[in-house]
This record gives sequence, C-alpha cells and structure tokens, in this order.
Amino acid sequence: MKKLINAPDHVLQESLRGFARAHADIVRMHDDPLFIARSARTPAGKVALISGGGSGHEPLHAGYVGRGMLDAACPGAVFTSPTPDQMTTAARAVDSGAGVLFIVKNYEGDVMNFEMAAEICDGGHASVLVDDDVAVRDSTWTSGRRGVAGTVIVEKIVGAAAEEGRALDDLRALAEKVVENTRSMGVALTSCTVPAAGEPTFTLGDDELEMGVGIHGEPGRERVPLRPADAIVSTMLEAIAGDLEAAKNDEVLLLVNGFGGTPAMELHLMFDAAARWLDDRDIEIARTLVGNYCTSLEMAGCSLTLTRLDEEMRQLWDAPVHTAALRW
Repeated sequence: MKKLINAPDHVLQESLRGFARAHADIVRMHDDPLFIARSARTPAGKVALISGGGSGHEPLHAGYVGRGMLDAACPGAVFTSPTPDQMTTAARAVDSGAGVLFIVKNYEGDVMNFEMAAEICDGGHASVLVDDDVAVRDSTWTSGRRGVAGTVIVEKIVGAAAEEGRALDDLRALAEKVVENTRSMGVALTSCTVPAAGEPTFTLGDDELEMGVGIHGEPGRERVPLRPADAIVSTMLEAIAGDLEAAKNDEVLLLVNGFGGTPAMELHLMFDAAARWLDDRDIEIARTLVGNYCTSLEMAGCSLTLTRLDEEMRQLWDAPVHTAALRW
C-alpha cells in the first residue's frame, strides 16, 4: 500500500484538521465528538441540514458544509458510519430553533445511527433517506437501494430551499421529491484500498470491469469484459433512465461523478457519451455537473446520475452556493 499518510489510525483526524484549516472561512472542526460545522452560526428561523457517513467519499459530506448546502457533517471512519453522539452533538450545535433535517444515505449503519440520534435530539427534526442507486436492490450493506452520488443533488437543492427560510416539513417534502426523481449507477475499473486494511477491497482483471459497483466497493450487477465507453454508458443509462421512467422532452440534470482515480479527460468523455445517448432519446440536459463529488478513495471508475427537474428544482439548483467543494 502506497498512500500519503502518517499512520492509518490518524488519517481521518489529520485530514479533517487540514480541511478545516484550509477552509477556515467556511467551516470549523469540532474534535470530540468529531464533526464539521459552518464557521458562522445558523441564522434564527433557518432549518439546519445535517448529513454524514463513512469517510473516503470526499468531498462528500464535509465539502458541502457552507452557505446553500449543509450546516454540519458527521464523518465516520473510512467506510464506517458516524456514531449517534456525533449526530446529536452536531444537531445541538447548529439548531437555531427551527429544527433539523437529517439527510441519510441508505446504508444500514447510517440509518440505524441517525435513527438513534433522532430519538435523542431535542426540538423538531425530520429525516430523509436517499436511495438513488439502481444497480442492486438489497445487499450486505443495505435493505433496499443504496444511497450514492444523488445525495449531492439532494443536499444542494434542499440546502438552497433552507436558505430561503422554508419550514422543516416543507424541506422534508422537497427532499423526498428530489429523491423520487433521482437515479444513479456506477462502474469500477479498479478497486480501492482502505488505509486500515492495507490491501485492495476486491480484485479485477486487466480486462474486467464491475458494472453497478457500490461506493464502498460492494459488488454490482455483474462483472463483465472491458468494453468501449459508449457501450458502458448505454448499459448504465438504460438501467437509470428505465428505473426513472425518463421520457421524451423530460428535462434532467446529468451528473458524471468520478470515484477518485479517473482523469477529468475520461469523465468528460463519459459525459459526451451520455449526452449523445440522451440526445438520441430527446431527453433534454438542462443542468450538468462533471467531476469528483462522491468518491471511493482512489477507485478508478465513475457513476452517472440523472435527476428529473421541474421549475422549482431547477431554480433551487441554480441558487448561490459557497462550500469548499461546490460554489457558484
């Protein structure tokens, strides 16, 4: 294993300490229990948004703490859920009296710990479950579909609505609408290596790829021979658009998300292939995002996400955002 680290046990603390210092104008780090919050206090009357999950998916979630997105993020160890005390302490730190909305990826550990935190939390709170991965239903990590890169879209759209001062129940309903209209699927060319494990999570031959891989390296739909990008994209979008029931003249947001080890050249090539596939079916690409937004350490590969947009969601996507990883 070759990684730029001091010791596997210290990776998360040292990384987050560097992250918080590099972006001290946006975030602050709390040590015990560990969480990242905005540097400024939550304005009175604003619902606080909190998300979190295992580390190794950066910039998810800490990179999305800031104006127009999250108020706090709770990082667990690499590929390990954060604990309930992280979530409850973060909630108390950022709740200004209007309540807290937890945005939770559908993994059993995350769901269980956020549910425990919600039971302990004082004041108003609600949760939304993100389950956008169409590759598999049920796995060793989840009951139902996994939550993956579509989480970024949920956090952005709902974060913009929270900045407007919308009520907790309204934000939960909006979040559920975004989830209902978002689907994703990933493909891996290589595995990743968790620092504490010291060896690849799985192995792939030089002529193989994992179709439908999860963001922790979980198995996908099938292991298939390496094929041209157009064929890979076609397989992915047939599954995504089919599950979403995307139709002619629908407007969508297309996210091409890198898993950490794929060059920008290849991500934009995948975007080109996806755009041509959608153009051929008269599905309009209204908004786009290409880059590393929900990674799996240094895994080579990417995911595609489609979100069907309406006027409200499009306007909220366009609203100003200022975080370490996303800003306009």
